[in-house]
Amino acid sequence: MNKVNSEESPTYNLNRLEDEDAVIAEALMILTRRTQSGKMFNSPDLVSNYLIAKISQLEHEVFGCMFLDNQHQLLKDEELFRGTIDGASVYPREVAKAALQYNAKAVVFYHNHPSGVPEPSQADRALTEKLQEALQLFEIRVLDHIIVGGTDTISFAERGLI
Repeated sequence: MNKVNSEESPTYNLNRLEDEDAVIAEALMILTRRTQSGKMFNSPDLVSNYLIAKISQLEHEVFGCMFLDNQHQLLKDEELFRGTIDGASVYPREVAKAALQYNAKAVVFYHNHPSGVPEPSQADRALTEKLQEALQLFEIRVLDHIIVGGTDTISFAERGLI
């Protein structure tokens, strides 16, 4: 008789899930510490990993902004808007107001797609253009807009959309 699979089916172990949650929390703390020290923006991969750890597990959409100084060091990372499972209302006036409050010279926008698919919609593209136009009035550069879907990210800058 041939055995196809000698391993038992995996079962959920509450302690294991708690251990994994603790590891994720620790990783997020490390990434947060790196952003606060200004080292985060030496690597786009670190930004993506930070955002994946921060917002990939959310069941609702959030739109946030990383406010940067003139040397692209992080001044503040803030979730500005919270939405539902498939959208969030974003107001350019509030984004500009926050950028001016932190005296930002540049920004990186981010949001998540709870569906797990990070592909930008036409609405995402239109919003990014609208925000760019609004912030340009204050000489604030939009460096990127990153969409997180599960463990994947899409960068508008890498795709030439910014």
